[in-house]
Amino acid sequence: MSELVVCELARRGKLLVGEPYFEGGVPVVVDRKGAGDASPGDLAVVTAGRGRARIRTVLGPASHVEAVLEGLLWHEGVRREHAPLPSAPPEEEPDRVDLRELFAFTIDPDEAKDFDDALSLRREGDGVRAWVHIADVSAHVPAGSPLDGDAAERAFSVYVPGRVEPMLPEELSSDLCSLRPHVERRCVTVEIPFGPDLAPGEASFYRSVIRSRERLTYGHAQAILAGRERAGEELASTLRLAHEVTDALRRRRYGRGALRIETGEIAFAFDGEGGVERAWIEEEPLAHMLVEELMIAANEAVAGLLAGRDRDALYRVHERPDPQSVELLLAKLADLEIPAPPAPDHLTPAEAARLAARASTAVGRYAEQSGRGGEAFPALVLRALKQARYDPRNLGHSGLASRAYCHFTSPIRRYPDLVCHRALLRELDVLDVELPDDLPELAEWTSVRERDAAQLEYRADELCLAWLLERRLFETGWDATFEGEIVGAIGSGVFVRFDGVFEGYVPARRLPGDYFELNPLGTALVGRRTGSSYRLGDPIAVRVEDVRRWEGKVELSPAEASEK
Repeated sequence: MSELVVCELARRGKLLVGEPYFEGGVPVVVDRKGAGDASPGDLAVVTAGRGRARIRTVLGPASHVEAVLEGLLWHEGVRREHAPLPSAPPEEEPDRVDLRELFAFTIDPDEAKDFDDALSLRREGDGVRAWVHIADVSAHVPAGSPLDGDAAERAFSVYVPGRVEPMLPEELSSDLCSLRPHVERRCVTVEIPFGPDLAPGEASFYRSVIRSRERLTYGHAQAILAGRERAGEELASTLRLAHEVTDALRRRRYGRGALRIETGEIAFAFDGEGGVERAWIEEEPLAHMLVEELMIAANEAVAGLLAGRDRDALYRVHERPDPQSVELLLAKLADLEIPAPPAPDHLTPAEAARLAARASTAVGRYAEQSGRGGEAFPALVLRALKQARYDPRNLGHSGLASRAYCHFTSPIRRYPDLVCHRALLRELDVLDVELPDDLPELAEWTSVRERDAAQLEYRADELCLAWLLERRLFETGWDATFEGEIVGAIGSGVFVRFDGVFEGYVPARRLPGDYFELNPLGTALVGRRTGSSYRLGDPIAVRVEDVRRWEGKVELSPAEASEK
């Protein structure tokens, strides 16, 4: 039986061989027939089985990070052909509400091509009316079609820096479904009125057709809100109105007990020559909030309707934490000398959820005020919680303090959202469709696929960071010292975040002056003789000992040990 293997090509005498790149393995002999312009040093996908391996595609030089990222998608089985496109939806759809004259805009990352959502807002009397327009993927992907089955199998689009393997073919994901500016697009719209106090009223739902007027990036929207860039009055006033509404939504969400844990996403720039030029944490809080809060409001509105009528769907659930996990969290915070709320003698799951929310607030405030543990301490809170997942039952969302929640707003890149679209449109009697019979199995599958995609994306980030770190060390020298923070501890060593974006591992054997062991709470490595410690959140200066670029792994040593 043949299999696809990502290999680095090399010459062994007269033979062309492929050495497995991402995993150890025996080199395979490559058939020169069909090798084309492939050369030693190239990264290639080969079909290995009986006889000599055949090259399926050449990805580029293995020294180029873009080729390695493409290879990672192949290695994980993500990169593959899509099912064929179904027939185009009918031109005439009488039930669609014509919103083409309504001012609508999108806000997305710079490199985005799949625009799932657009926003419209206007002031009405003492209140505000908002429209959240979501791409109507259900119009283009009939339930039960081969493409629908393929999308369910994939479950998610997978993103790595500079690349994506979309859940849907590019003809849909980047074009016909994408809410690009100045073209008509089919949507499902959630219309939400807000009263004088900006509390959301009863939402309405319908199929629509819109024409987006503006395609904004987060940075552009942030600059307009901050007054650093000029914009047309209609756009500028709508952005200010969106900020007013979403600020009220966020304050209300935190007031009801939602978690306060906010982390930026890492972004990369490539140098065009196979390397990584720089990396940074994207932080445009105002612009992100405009999108995030209105998407949460739309998701809650849809889930509230379906759950209120006891309808099946794929709900996004986040169950309350185990009381024991929250008690352990509080013990860890106390051990790290972080002020935290006290726990009652008998902690129920509901009280544990409220306590976790209060702890997240306390941790964020302490990290900001002390300048300590900004990376390590929020992660402690997250690890005390259960993992969000999909379920056909509405079990609420503890992290958002929401009674009913679903994913509805990204059907181009998430299959559960498409299921929720069909459930909503079926409930509105505008789509004659049956939901899958195996919703529990589909919920489990999409939850697993989500974790797999996140792990792959994390590994891709590690690869890019290793490439960048090697470049940095080439420029500064391997004896460079970096300031860092201890973000994790295990029995054999500590993990350190350094220079803003990098992360590496310091083996305990490299820690000077003592034999170090993990303390009972897992918050520090403590010296057996001296009692000195390396605690989570502590600052530490490190030097890089080794970069395993093909793995994305970095080994460090304390700078103080290197100097001795």
